[in-house]
Amino acid sequence: MSLVERKIESLPFVLAELNYLAPTSAKPRTYAFDPPPGEPKTTALPEPRQVPVFNGRPIAPSFSLDREGFALVRHPTFVRDFTSEKEIRSVYYPAAEAFIRATLRADRVVIFDHTVRKRVAGAADIRDGGPRQPATRVHVDQTAASGANRVREHLGAEAEDLLRGRVQVINLWRPIIGPLRDTPLAMCDGTTVAPDDLVASDLIYPNRKGETYSVTYNPAHRWFYFPEMTADEALLLKCYDSATDGRTRFGPHTAFVDPTTPADAPPRESIELRTLVFHRE
Repeated sequence: MSLVERKIESLPFVLAELNYLAPTSAKPRTYAFDPPPGEPKTTALPEPRQVPVFNGRPIAPSFSLDREGFALVRHPTFVRDFTSEKEIRSVYYPAAEAFIRATLRADRVVIFDHTVRKRVAGAADIRDGGPRQPATRVHVDQTAASGANRVREHLGAEAEDLLRGRVQVINLWRPIIGPLRDTPLAMCDGTTVAPDDLVASDLIYPNRKGETYSVTYNPAHRWFYFPEMTADEALLLKCYDSATDGRTRFGPHTAFVDPTTPADAPPRESIELRTLVFHRE
């Protein structure tokens, strides 16, 4: 039994509503742009569930990417303006790449994109012309198929050779302004997720089709968050792992409304980097 399992009953928690995927017979799909006439934006209908989300801070050092699928890390940054694409790419990217490579003892790290989010009351997740909103559905960014395809998409001729080793897709997520009280991120303990809970779902872009996992409700799921994260803290989130030796391969997560958030809390601002992490093992 892990320390997490031994300590779970003593941890404080909040009761929060998380948006799972409602049961469906067809493969869900979502358009990342205005859909064709007559088509709904998404066929992935939510099934809200009230679940306890445990405060992971008292046992933060116990979490690991290979077991639970997430970890809280200290990662100060010299970036002063996260609205500057130039500063993000010239300052944040190289520092984050070096940090992930050292932390995960990786042979190579490739950052393939990032998203800056700022919550706007009443706004939908706008992908064109407005700030991206917190993603309030339980999901995993990649699937068994799309994780490997990310390597092919971004590394071309090198891909097949790299795919012979271990490959991970790891997100580095952080608040831009802290302490973060509004719309924090909740992570599901990967050891409590059954394979059948993960439902491959199409994400359709104007020029390509991606695939993510939606997640169906399972009462065995165990959820954690780290309240009041500062701008010097970050989360490592596992979105794909090619290893099939018993390690957690996919880490469901979601933004959620914390019922204890003060009414005057500043809206959440955050950034996530998506990275390919390579090991020769």
